[in-house]
Amino acid sequence: MLGWEGLENLCINCKKCRLHEKRNKVVFGKGSRTAGLMFVGEGPGRDEDVSGVPFVGKAGQLLDRILEAAGIDQKDIYIGNIVKCRPPGNRIPTPDEARACLPYLRNQVYIIKPKIIVCLGATAAKYIIDDRIRITRDRGRWHERKGYWLMATYHPAALLRDETKKRPAWEDFKSIAAKLGELKAH
Repeated sequence: MLGWEGLENLCINCKKCRLHEKRNKVVFGKGSRTAGLMFVGEGPGRDEDVSGVPFVGKAGQLLDRILEAAGIDQKDIYIGNIVKCRPPGNRIPTPDEARACLPYLRNQVYIIKPKIIVCLGATAAKYIIDDRIRITRDRGRWHERKGYWLMATYHPAALLRDETKKRPAWEDFKSIAAKLGELKAH
């Protein structure tokens, strides 16, 4: 496994898939390198591709408000994505693109050692929890694997498109906050 700076440098110079051809910036991630809670999304959008920072657009602003309302301290989180470069037109990353980038995410998890990993949306859940997962059926359920607590919930962008998902997502975030508190107490 690489150290943080080596890993970030490797990502910035990565050409393992075609996504590098049209990227503006690699979106490595943001947050605490000792976070107890890690969020993983699908991939950068337009705003993230321009800024090089994940979750800065409308979905990111909604995520910030949800975290604040749930009492989750942003100093104890890290946010990353399955792929670190924007797929054209914000399409879902192909399996080849995801497989090319997943070792970087695994290395980040290895360094950060979060207690909880929350998959934001179906794509993240597919690559982290189970490739047969269905977000509407399986969201909100805890899975324990290799010492990590895993959960899938709706991506904040889905909440912006469909108001009916907000209540279930809020229940998930309350559960996330409770689990984080429980794990910190031990």
